[in-house]
Amino acid sequence: MKIKTKELSYDRVINLPKPRHKDPRKPSLFFRTLVRIASTPDLRDASFSYQVEEGLKPGKEPCLILMNHSSFIDLEIVSKIFYPHPYGIVCTSDGFVGKAGLMRAIGCVETAKFSSDLTLIRDMKTLLGKKTSVLMYPEASYSFDGCATPLPRRMGILLKKLGVPVIGIRTEGAFLRDPLYNELQKRKVKVSARVSSLFTPEEIREKSVEELDRILDAFFTFDAFADQKAKKIAVSEPFRADGLERILFRCASCGKEGGMRGRGTRLTCGFCGKSYYMDEYGELHAEKGETEFPHIPDWYGFERDEVKRELQSGEYRLETPVRIGMMVDRKAIYFVGDGVLTHDGDGFHLTGCDGKLDYRQSPLFSYGLYADYYWYEIGDVIALGGKDTVYYCFPKESFSVAKARLAAEELYKLRRNERQERRASRSSSAETEA
Repeated sequence: MKIKTKELSYDRVINLPKPRHKDPRKPSLFFRTLVRIASTPDLRDASFSYQVEEGLKPGKEPCLILMNHSSFIDLEIVSKIFYPHPYGIVCTSDGFVGKAGLMRAIGCVETAKFSSDLTLIRDMKTLLGKKTSVLMYPEASYSFDGCATPLPRRMGILLKKLGVPVIGIRTEGAFLRDPLYNELQKRKVKVSARVSSLFTPEEIREKSVEELDRILDAFFTFDAFADQKAKKIAVSEPFRADGLERILFRCASCGKEGGMRGRGTRLTCGFCGKSYYMDEYGELHAEKGETEFPHIPDWYGFERDEVKRELQSGEYRLETPVRIGMMVDRKAIYFVGDGVLTHDGDGFHLTGCDGKLDYRQSPLFSYGLYADYYWYEIGDVIALGGKDTVYYCFPKESFSVAKARLAAEELYKLRRNERQERRASRSSSAETEA
């Protein structure tokens, strides 16, 4: 899938008129059928099947649909399960670029990734008031390592504001069939889904926000690689390790970054030469010496711990030249020139366009980071900004967007905890003085 792009000067882009908000539409039966038909070949290729909790009738009454997010097939799965009932889809703004009319026609609700959007709640209520369910991916981004990405805190507040039944969809095989790192190469893996009731309106009223969040966290706890091994789901394609360095960017043996290379069925470090074989069940095996992390999410967790250590010691810093794209309307992604992206303990700093662009984003701006591989077939990307302007930064040199995402998540937690400690300290001081 591609996206409409255009070369334009920075001065012209910042002066383009901003789009006006439009209320979401209830998708007509025609468009619901069109989406259903378009989804059929991919679902058939994946031998898709699903189970529904006994007594549950998906789509019979308007509800909030929460689903884990692994690959594009997730959208097609919902079309199979809920057809012919109407539902809208919470979709990030870039999905509207070049096709805003079509996206609204099929019921999409526009929002910004990883940032507060009060308009979204109003739009969701609008659709529910039109007897239309709403599909939402609370993870907000595809999984890198087959495990859940962080959920926004206090999701329970949203559930209480909407006050409708909540249905959960958990997929199996979707990540293994088309993992983001694997260079857009699909594997022959069966995909299935389980549809269950998460909350009734009565349960939402009775439970606290914290209780609702804990139940959601449990529902969105999974490990695709562990399931693959436990259930002996074979991925025999000879390209299964292609691009694996996008997740495993730090050598577990020598500790150096930037030298890992995943090709065919092997992951190799260009610095120390250590090589690992990826078997059909997703495990890694050192060809010589110790296998530090057979389980890929454990290796990814090791990298997270190392990033956290760098942040705490003050040594963390990423800097790379980038090609800069901007989204200010829904007509195109505008490429405005080159710049430099820096990330350290103070957050992100993007400069460029002959000194005209200077954007800073604090660590507490968001709990996560929109980082992606092969974004619309352009390249690896880091996206900054909010609802009105988004900056898409495409590294021009070797650069790990996965490390930047881990760092953004860990830095947010560190700064949030520091802020909470300061507040607690001020509160304690005030009580002592009183």
